[in-house]
Amino acid sequence: MPKVWRQVKSGLVALCVLITLTLVVGVATHLQEIQQLAKTYTLLRYQALEPVTTDKLLEGAIKGMVDALGDPYSTYLDANTYRHLQESVSGSYGGVGLLITLDEKDRRLMVVSPFKGTPAQRAGIKSRDYIVAIDGRDTSGMDLETAANLMQGQPGTKVELTIIPAGENKPRTVTLVREVIKVPTVDGRMLPGHPGIGYISLTMFNEQTAGDLGRQLEELRQQGMQKLILDLRNNPGGALSAAVDVASYFVAQGPVVYIADQKNTEALMARGYAKPLPLVVLVNKGSASAAEIVAGAIKDTGSGVLVGETTFGKGIVQTIYPLSGGTAVKITTHKYLTPAKQDINKKGITPDYVVPMDPQLEQEVLSRAPDLERDVQLKKALEVLGK
Repeated sequence: MPKVWRQVKSGLVALCVLITLTLVVGVATHLQEIQQLAKTYTLLRYQALEPVTTDKLLEGAIKGMVDALGDPYSTYLDANTYRHLQESVSGSYGGVGLLITLDEKDRRLMVVSPFKGTPAQRAGIKSRDYIVAIDGRDTSGMDLETAANLMQGQPGTKVELTIIPAGENKPRTVTLVREVIKVPTVDGRMLPGHPGIGYISLTMFNEQTAGDLGRQLEELRQQGMQKLILDLRNNPGGALSAAVDVASYFVAQGPVVYIADQKNTEALMARGYAKPLPLVVLVNKGSASAAEIVAGAIKDTGSGVLVGETTFGKGIVQTIYPLSGGTAVKITTHKYLTPAKQDINKKGITPDYVVPMDPQLEQEVLSRAPDLERDVQLKKALEVLGK
């Protein structure tokens, strides 16, 4: 026993020496920057006109380090914002129903897509519209989490958004009443007048999506479904694990997606419960992130055919690391590649059949999907399945 303790003691001493050497080398290498940091803290703490606490300054330092990445998807999450994000992932929150991003060129706040049946969609807000103000507050330079936090709130309260529609210059202002946004996942039915053809719309990927999809597929099979149209239009994405689970209903075997970090590339494999059937997937410029993982997996493996317009092009993955006090940092840690190892970030996925749709018509038909009379992309999907 004494020998074991001597070994433990020696190991602890060695670890302490290593940590000390690492700190010494770090301080020596960045001595000037550390001195500047200490001086800035002292000036802000004791010379600024308005009093500021040490906690506030340290929180600002953390936020500044994350902002230094220059990545619109990496950010510091204060306790309130982190709580809202957790609510969204779990399936419901109070808000207007928008997924947003920052435009890569000028870093303006841009809509990825509105959720179906939400105040934002009913107000006519569309993918790639710019949000230039929230309750009169200019969004220039605003990070994504701050913007999302401003739009979320108690159901029944109002929020005013100033929008510049895609391709236009004239802003318009809309007042939305917040609702409980039960993040929609799955909606399905058999298509009337088209025997044996089922239709399923996925409007987001959260913790409930894969289970809901499995139940919907089984219900439609019992109703005689032999072919399927999977609608991923205006699906803003969500959880990576949900995307792999959803794709596994259609990809029989092999990789669904490759996830790459600084050093390694890992294949996430199909779960093995697919029951292949003739499949057409509908996509558009509002199909992003996890929706693109599913679409890319289906296209590359030949499990189905894509119809619509080129997707949004978000091929990176964020990881959330909780901190003390209910806060967290969200950091872009991985990029993903399709099964054919295609990097679709900022490029999107081009469908097998490109079918453009007028933006106004798209807004109308997607709010009532499936619209068998006016939806030209759905008509093309039916034509493809008919072959």
